[in-house]
Amino acid sequence: MTVSAQDRARKIKVILFDVDGVLTDGGIWLIPVPMAMNGDATKVVEVKGYNAHDGTAISLARLGGLKCGIITKRISETVALRARDLKLEYVYQGQSYKMQAVSEIMEKDGVTLEEIAYVGDDVIDLPVMRECGFAVAVGDARERVKAEAHYVTPNRGGHGAARDAVEFILEAQGQLDKCINGYIDKDNPIPPSMDIGKGGY
Repeated sequence: MTVSAQDRARKIKVILFDVDGVLTDGGIWLIPVPMAMNGDATKVVEVKGYNAHDGTAISLARLGGLKCGIITKRISETVALRARDLKLEYVYQGQSYKMQAVSEIMEKDGVTLEEIAYVGDDVIDLPVMRECGFAVAVGDARERVKAEAHYVTPNRGGHGAARDAVEFILEAQGQLDKCINGYIDKDNPIPPSMDIGKGGY
């Protein structure tokens, strides 16, 4: 019997995201910056853009009792900064084979594959998407990635796709309205340990 995307989403306890092409639009800006006043030596700074709607998704997920994390092949200080800003529970960089990180998360927190959602956009994400309980492809993912996903987001990577995934899961679990109301309730502020956008650099 085919299991619906909603049924899969109801079981989720952990949401994991790729970074480039999921939390960003996939663009990577490499900017040379002078290290000395005369400009003789330079270093290269990597710049990425992130979407505030996706940041809010992390707060909504936490209000729904979900844990969040990233697994990415690249190693970047901008990713580390964003992860600290979002206070993500899991941060794995330099992961050529992402199932290794997933296995560590399962062992650490005692969750099963069917309780893990993964959001990806390219073929490197397929091994996790084929194993996890709820595989999500962003709206502009590669076609073969979309073909293997349980759900494809309406929005593109870096343009609210992560928010789409979180809201789909919370809606399936019957918690979306409660989480939104809790997020905007001035009498029920988000605890500092859960709130995003507080830096922590």
